[in-house]
Amino acid sequence: MQAKTSQAHSPVEKKSGLDVLTLKMSSSHKDPNDCLATVSSGADTPFDFLCDFYDGVIAGGAAGVFVEAALYPIDTIKTRLQVAHAGGKIVLKGLYSGLAGNLAGVLPASAIFVGVYEPTKQKLLKALPENLSALAHLTAGAIAGAASSVVRVPTEVVKQRMQTAQFSSAPDAVRLILAKEGFKGLYAGYGSFLLRDLPFDAVQFCIYEQLRIGFKLAARRDLNDPEVAMIGAFAGAVTGAITTPLDVIKTRLMVQGSENQYRGIYDCVRTIMRDEGSPALWKGIGPRVLWIGIGGSIFFGVLERTKQILEERRRDLELNSSKRN
Repeated sequence: MQAKTSQAHSPVEKKSGLDVLTLKMSSSHKDPNDCLATVSSGADTPFDFLCDFYDGVIAGGAAGVFVEAALYPIDTIKTRLQVAHAGGKIVLKGLYSGLAGNLAGVLPASAIFVGVYEPTKQKLLKALPENLSALAHLTAGAIAGAASSVVRVPTEVVKQRMQTAQFSSAPDAVRLILAKEGFKGLYAGYGSFLLRDLPFDAVQFCIYEQLRIGFKLAARRDLNDPEVAMIGAFAGAVTGAITTPLDVIKTRLMVQGSENQYRGIYDCVRTIMRDEGSPALWKGIGPRVLWIGIGGSIFFGVLERTKQILEERRRDLELNSSKRN
């Protein structure tokens, strides 16, 4: 009798470990979206967007600057490899040329990207079925890339012109580009930039997010910092490798200046294939994979850690606010 009673004492079915993990994960994702302005209401209000945007701006800016400062020499070598024609020599001097000016552009560009990505991702995840989460990540990455391109393209143009020793300082680069090529000179290669970066951003963040979700479900816990770095490195290296030809085209168009050696994306591809052969489209793949692989580990590591710090700070503020009330 006691055995039967103990088995039937509650009508609630026992949840599996995966169900409990899923419940904990879903509940733990509610707090980060609650800004101080919405604590009292507890409703899903438009302020959630501003909260996600704020966190994304801070975390993205910090991650972008950290990666760029740490790995700039590898990026410089990659750029010089890509612009060198057959038989050209690679100069290894001045590997930090243009770093200061580039950081001034990377900070707002990275801030805008993650600031747009985070709330867009959250909205799409809520709007789409759970089995289409990859589509949400792809779409959010592409939208964020388009939004940040307004700042990223001029930054990239100035950086690569300085990496190839065309100018001695960022202010001089901007002034002379405007004088010789006009405002459109700062957006040289804009089409090729979007052709490279929209799929790059979409695929990299999709791979990272999907691997992160899968790992959390398999391990039944949150990821630690080394695991986040490992997944970020893998996502960056894979995406960097497959988008190398697009990066070569973008680089050639951005650094050509007023010479107009290439009349557009198609002409650039045709000229490279005719004069240098298809292997030229894969120039710099080694430094690029190394740079973006290491950069991915640093970027996502700093990004997630900064987001966690902001979340903990917000919770402390909410706790103090509730105590005062």
